[in-house]
Amino acid sequence: MILELGLVIIGLAALIFGGDFLVRGAVGIAAKAKLSKLVIGMTVVSFGTSAPELLVSLQSAFDGSPEIAIGNVVGSNIANLGLVLGITVLIFPMPVSRNTIKFDWPMMMLASGLFYLFAWNLNLERWEGIILFTLLIIFLIFIIRKSRKSNEFEVDDIENIDELTKKVSTSKHLLFLGIGLVGLYFGAEWLIDGAKDLAARAGLSKHVIGITVVAFGTSVPELVTSAVAAYKKETDISVGNLIGSNIFNIMIVLGITSMVKPIGIEPNVISWDILWMIGIALALLPMMVFRNKIGRLSGIILLVTYVTYIVTLF
Repeated sequence: MILELGLVIIGLAALIFGGDFLVRGAVGIAAKAKLSKLVIGMTVVSFGTSAPELLVSLQSAFDGSPEIAIGNVVGSNIANLGLVLGITVLIFPMPVSRNTIKFDWPMMMLASGLFYLFAWNLNLERWEGIILFTLLIIFLIFIIRKSRKSNEFEVDDIENIDELTKKVSTSKHLLFLGIGLVGLYFGAEWLIDGAKDLAARAGLSKHVIGITVVAFGTSVPELVTSAVAAYKKETDISVGNLIGSNIFNIMIVLGITSMVKPIGIEPNVISWDILWMIGIALALLPMMVFRNKIGRLSGIILLVTYVTYIVTLF
């Protein structure tokens, strides 16, 4: 049991560090190519932060463990809104922008609804993955164009972007990118192997391990980032970041994974887990609309909901 848990922890650590190096390298290369901060933030950074989930889902699908692939995404989406957002707003209430309510939340609901619809035949097919991926590209193009025209917001919170472009050479960016990819690959391998062995030893299903241990692990970067920002009272961290992560998890992670290899889905995912994911997402709307801020009471509700969901699994 200790050996399997150790492998899971090492795998998670490799994924977190690999994802960080991948983002740093990709942002540096994109900046050298003179892409705007807005484009970098909405494409390169967003995709990079979803890389751990993508690698884990691809690896588990190829290893014959689709339960972990689906559990990873559904569990991460529930954790992002229930656990991460719940803890964050308990530390410091979080403001909500109009763009999040008007565009990001509806897109998350569309992605969740399509996933629920596609899952009904207990299989996520290649053409369904293509639809999810294509819709995300269209949404990104729309958001980038709208943001450029309106100048409502700029992505200025990419750490040390000026230093990355001026002081770091392209070869070093490529090295960061390479280290990140290697870390993600081996991290996914170790995490999946450890999770499967842990499930067998503990007498739990791969689905439960995927939706709890694996999903929590791939949500750790969002949790740490959001909690630290809330503690420092940095209001530029937004609900939109977490909602965006949920959109990417479904449309990029499941989209690409099912395009590479169709994913089998267990019946209890449709009858239970996806309903919790959609339910928490729906409950988020009145919390955001009320005074355009998510307060501590909402944080308690979200956190209690997440804990209740986890307890029901066991």
